[in-house]
Amino acid sequence: MALTERTEIGSREILPGGLIQVRVDTIIERDGEVVSRTYHRHVVAPGDDLTKEHPDVQRLAVIEHTPERIAEFKRKREEARSL
Repeated sequence: MALTERTEIGSREILPGGLIQVRVDTIIERDGEVVSRTYHRHVVAPGDDLTKEHPDVQRLAVIEHTPERIAEFKRKREEARSL
């Protein structure tokens, strides 16, 4: 009766402004049968550090997070802070 735990990227979604929403699934298995699955979501914004992100998320960010999109995101964030 061996328990194992693994994580996998359950979904990746591109939101307005180039934000990437990532769902990470944590799966617990007993002798190969799934007994538990939990989810955690986080968002990767243009300009964020990608070094700890899954390679699939890094590939999406390379496409979506162009220099122009990063500059626009930072500009909008500064505008929101000044309100």
